[in-house]
Amino acid sequence: MQMDCLVEVFSKLGLDDLAVAVPFVCKSWRAAAFHPLCWKKLDFRRLDLLPWSHFCKDFTLQYSLPYFSFSSLLRLTINRGRKSATQIRFPLKSTSLQDLAYASNECPKLRSVSIPVMSSSEEVQISKLVCKWKDLEELELESKPSNFLELAENISMNCKNFCGLMVSSSIREEDAIAMARYLPKLKRLELRRSYLRKEELLIILNGCRELERLSLKDCIGFDGNEREILAKVSQIKEFKSEGCKLYYEHSYEFDDDFSSGCTLYGFVH
Repeated sequence: MQMDCLVEVFSKLGLDDLAVAVPFVCKSWRAAAFHPLCWKKLDFRRLDLLPWSHFCKDFTLQYSLPYFSFSSLLRLTINRGRKSATQIRFPLKSTSLQDLAYASNECPKLRSVSIPVMSSSEEVQISKLVCKWKDLEELELESKPSNFLELAENISMNCKNFCGLMVSSSIREEDAIAMARYLPKLKRLELRRSYLRKEELLIILNGCRELERLSLKDCIGFDGNEREILAKVSQIKEFKSEGCKLYYEHSYEFDDDFSSGCTLYGFVH
């Protein structure tokens, strides 16, 4: 089979096959598997990265490593792509701030990045990393960093093509204002499983008027069937609000002064 055909086929394989299987079949397959086109989309969440998994055992064996580390895998995949990766979905576990920093330095063409939950001391660094992702279009966060305002501002200043945000958290008034002020050109917004009040939702809808896809599935804090909200989202091509509730029926508690805070569906507001 011609080299370009092999590359086309291999570019559709998962990282497990590309890293520990295909390159070890024959010279022609190895050459094709080393083509940068095969390493543009790095989805590590499809891999079983537990140390005792078949993939990790095969990886350490094939590359004569004393033990498996995600950092070693990350560096291998980025180097084989010759720094041309456009998408990275970091694993939900095993990712360090050093891994994120390495990717931000070595992959200047990133357009889509998925970041797992980080420690409180690490998550605040995300806003600095995005400054290097000039081509960034989509950012997925498993949790909202405490300095979300700074993050949104840095995205606005450095990522001119940014149009997609996915995050699950407690969306406070300052967060909604940050989205409306710094990310008004959002076309895709996913706030699934977030604590989101009607007031904050309206701020977002009034500020982000170019939204084409909005997912608020399983959010707590507003009634998804309220007329005012439905009227606001009527121009959005794809709107999902299944499972939205004003409050979580089985576990909620209010302070004496609601404005001082409440614990609701696992989120603090």
